[in-house]
Amino acid sequence: MPSISTEAPSAADLPVIAVVGPTGSGKSDLGVALALELGGEVINADSMQFYRGMDIGTAKIPDAERRGVPHHLLDILDVTDEASVSAFQTAARKLVEEIRGRGRFPVLVGGSGLYVRAALDVLEFPGTDPAVRAGIEAELETRGLPALQARLRDADPVSAERISDARRVVRALEVIELTGRPFSSFMPVREYVSPAVQIGLGVERPVLHDRLARRVDAMVEQGLLEEVRRLEPAGLRTGRTASRALGYAQFLAVLDGKATVAEATDATVVATRQFARRQLTWFRADPRITWVEHNDPDLLAKAVAAVCPGRPASILDR
Repeated sequence: MPSISTEAPSAADLPVIAVVGPTGSGKSDLGVALALELGGEVINADSMQFYRGMDIGTAKIPDAERRGVPHHLLDILDVTDEASVSAFQTAARKLVEEIRGRGRFPVLVGGSGLYVRAALDVLEFPGTDPAVRAGIEAELETRGLPALQARLRDADPVSAERISDARRVVRALEVIELTGRPFSSFMPVREYVSPAVQIGLGVERPVLHDRLARRVDAMVEQGLLEEVRRLEPAGLRTGRTASRALGYAQFLAVLDGKATVAEATDATVVATRQFARRQLTWFRADPRITWVEHNDPDLLAKAVAAVCPGRPASILDR
């Protein structure tokens, strides 16, 4: 963890402040508070908040709650576009340098674990080739997933142990064919590409479950069904990434007459809780994260101390 002196730091010394944790833990609010306290700008790392029009169901922070803090990488994709971790990495790292160049702290906020690591860590993304991928997908269609899994075990047993769904197996075989390297060699390592501090928001599981249920209920009251109805003609149903967003898939079923609003609400709550559990598993595995309870009365002070240990509070007044 870098120590920030009381002298004016150089741009390269300003760490990226990453606010992470499960959905519904208050990351957006803490990100804004840190940006205001330290002088920073927020970079969104929630993959579903990239999409224009997906506001209610992604809990996108409204303009008024941004409190004048610049927010980047919100509303950059149409619902028919596919989100790309590689493209995000390029855009996020460019923004980090630009924000540092302005003498401000980059504040990365989001619960999409791989996107956070793509911005912060040594992580290489191999290219893609539509023709190669199409050939492997054709093999999947004719020979089935077990045959491709067997092929992956022969070429890269480490990856074969880690992945099982068809899409990722196809991707692993594509990378192996294109690069001649095991897919597992491209896995991220816990090494920052530049100074960074990660702050995790902890929430006790029963409290988080209750918060998530109330959050989904609020989304429904705010018009989640109407938002889905408006986005469906724009291509929500066919978007490879957007269509899988929590709440949107469930409420498309309401439009199709396959679920009631109450059933879609319950299904969204269950799916959101499951997603939050996976997020916690991902982030808890990273020993570099400083955890602070979401309801700690000294939350902001502790977060600031994690970024600037030993720095007098008076210097933080802006």
